[in-house]
Amino acid sequence: MAKIATVITDMFEDVEYTDPAQAFKEAGHDVVTIEKEKGKEVTGKNKDATVKIDQGIDDVKPGDFDALFIPGGMSPDQLRADDRFVKFAKSFMDDMKPVFAICHGPQLLITAKTLEGRKATGFKSIQVDMEYAGAELVDQEVAVCQNQLVTSRQPDDIPAFNREALKLL
Repeated sequence: MAKIATVITDMFEDVEYTDPAQAFKEAGHDVVTIEKEKGKEVTGKNKDATVKIDQGIDDVKPGDFDALFIPGGMSPDQLRADDRFVKFAKSFMDDMKPVFAICHGPQLLITAKTLEGRKATGFKSIQVDMEYAGAELVDQEVAVCQNQLVTSRQPDDIPAFNREALKLL
């Protein structure tokens, strides 16, 4: 089963973490949460979910994981201001490991400069940013590119997002 690195911090979109994480775990995969500091608790923007952080970014390497999961909300925008998270995400894209990004999740991939030529989707407010980053933007519930990148637009798309992410795993 896959070991999935999950980069997350405060103000994540609650269901965009909880629903996929539950689906991954139910399928037997290991979901490891990563933030700046191990043991910290982060809270979703709707305050429906609190997540205890398993590992600090300085204590992990992309090679330790099989896939990367980037939940949406305001979390990806905060994480992309930290070069360690940008480099971490870029490594998964460069190594063609599965990457799952929902809603605002692609913001981290924009900053990592890894969307050029990739079919992808994201939340309406970041779609122009994705186009400027060179993504082949599609407005549909889920986009799968090169059997590696799975992106979705919003919470309503979670069932399709989970289905396609689990197929890749």
